Amino acid sequence: MSTKIVVVGGVAAGPKAACHLKRLQPDWEITVVDQDSLISYGGCGIPYYVCGDVSDEAELRSTSFHMVRDADFFKRAKGVDVRTRTRALAINRKEKVVQVEDLDSGEKQNLPYDKLMLATGAKPFVLPIEGVELDGVFTIANLHKAIEIKKRISKGLVTNAVVIGGGAIGVEMAEALTDLWGVNTSLVEFMPQLLPRIVDWQFAAMLKTHLLEKDVAVYTSEGASAILGDENGKVTGVRTPERTLEADLVIMAVGVRPRSELAKEAGLTVAPWGGIVVNKCLQTSDPDIYAAGDCIASTNLVTGKETYAPLGSLANRQGRIVGDNMAGLASQFQGVVGSFIMKAFDRCIAATGITCEAARAEGFDADYALTAPSDRAHFFPGEAIAVFQLVFDRSTRKVLGMQGFGVMNDSISVRIDTAAVMIANGAVIEDFRDAEMAYAPPFSAAIDSINAAAFVADNLCADRLRKVDMDRFLAWMDDFSLEPDWAALDIRHPLEVGPFVEKFGPEQWVAVPYDEVRERYAEIPEDKTLIILCDAGTRSYETQIFLDHIGKKNTMVLSGGFNVVKRIGVDWYPE
Repeated sequence: MSTKIVVVGGVAAGPKAACHLKRLQPDWEITVVDQDSLISYGGCGIPYYVCGDVSDEAELRSTSFHMVRDADFFKRAKGVDVRTRTRALAINRKEKVVQVEDLDSGEKQNLPYDKLMLATGAKPFVLPIEGVELDGVFTIANLHKAIEIKKRISKGLVTNAVVIGGGAIGVEMAEALTDLWGVNTSLVEFMPQLLPRIVDWQFAAMLKTHLLEKDVAVYTSEGASAILGDENGKVTGVRTPERTLEADLVIMAVGVRPRSELAKEAGLTVAPWGGIVVNKCLQTSDPDIYAAGDCIASTNLVTGKETYAPLGSLANRQGRIVGDNMAGLASQFQGVVGSFIMKAFDRCIAATGITCEAARAEGFDADYALTAPSDRAHFFPGEAIAVFQLVFDRSTRKVLGMQGFGVMNDSISVRIDTAAVMIANGAVIEDFRDAEMAYAPPFSAAIDSINAAAFVADNLCADRLRKVDMDRFLAWMDDFSLEPDWAALDIRHPLEVGPFVEKFGPEQWVAVPYDEVRERYAEIPEDKTLIILCDAGTRSYETQIFLDHIGKKNTMVLSGGFNVVKRIGVDWYPE
């Protein structure tokens, strides 16, 4: 008698497990059920479909060899029986059956299983505010919603749009609406920064500045309190505590929650916040039932704590592991480090591990090395600045996270991907310092950005480098009276420094070029704490070392320098 496998969920983890298992056990009967009519699509590609980078929704459901992944494809090409428009209603663990309902006919039946997989995914969170039911208010729940959004825009029905939520999906949708369609778009985020809990504030600020440059209106620290509509039930705007924004279209992108009701009702262990609890083999509390994808709780490899990581890439990896274990091949999913990357117009922002803010909240002796090097050899055409931050524990030297921001090319993704693998394996600063990266001038500088960030971290741990945090420096620039004994020591070229000296005065803004410091150090005041400034921070550190050597130890370095300041965006920068 053939072994029977039932998989609930047909988007990412479910189809991956089913097809992999069929290759391992060709004679097993594998059935996938999903309540939607569209299955196995790239949900992360939805913003790119809306903006036109992906011209047809079928491309999100197609293989690399251009076959649409529908029920017929899975049956004929994969040998897997897929039932769409079929909802799983209940699991009878004692009888080992899943009750399902055909949503078109209303017919119910029991599907017997030897092994069961739950890949029920996630559902978008809907804010408990007035107006969420109005026509023109959407969540990015599935491909059907994306198709309707694009249809309305392409018909010219949308002039003003408001995106509620400044996470990755919210930012991507704001870009999609603005870039191709020219829709007047506002982005509203309740937290003080974009991408909260994903990147530290400096990186969120650089992202916000770029969005503003691209004509996306961004309102942080400002939640939506109501969605407004007309007498016909159509959306007209969004109200916040500070303003009312006109809107023909509202996209609510305020996060997702695991779909774990089926598991909970079956008596499986579910975390208080909703994630299905699994072991490293991705078994639930019932060893014959597995779970994977956006519905499960994962382990954060940095903190060792339970976390939520709803990503298509992880779902596919987990699907393969479920297939292995169902087939009797021992395979484990160790956990996640939380790797993330996204495109925002002409920029790329990425992170892996945890932020410095999160690390300190977790009790780590956390610090960060902020660098702003060239993304390839400085003499190579097309060279650009890439900003990186390495988060580490000063006591153990363990690297806890890395973040990057730069132009849209491979320079950020290569370093963040490298960091992700190293952090997952418990790397320390020395591992990053000594990491061997492929080098050629079109791809990187001779000192790779990974190594450079580790050099700064090493200097900080050894107290060879004393830095001033960027937020403290910017607060001082807004109000010099906060630190009356501070002054800037700007070591850049006189043509760069001149406007600053003219604006702030020679006592507040001391100008001594980098290559003249050793000759003119007597001009550097000793009665003030000097913030040494250059473009990236490298020359500033070297200057600090020299001044320490001659007994002038009243200095701090602004790591990242003006390369970071200019990207954050400040209103005091001379024209």
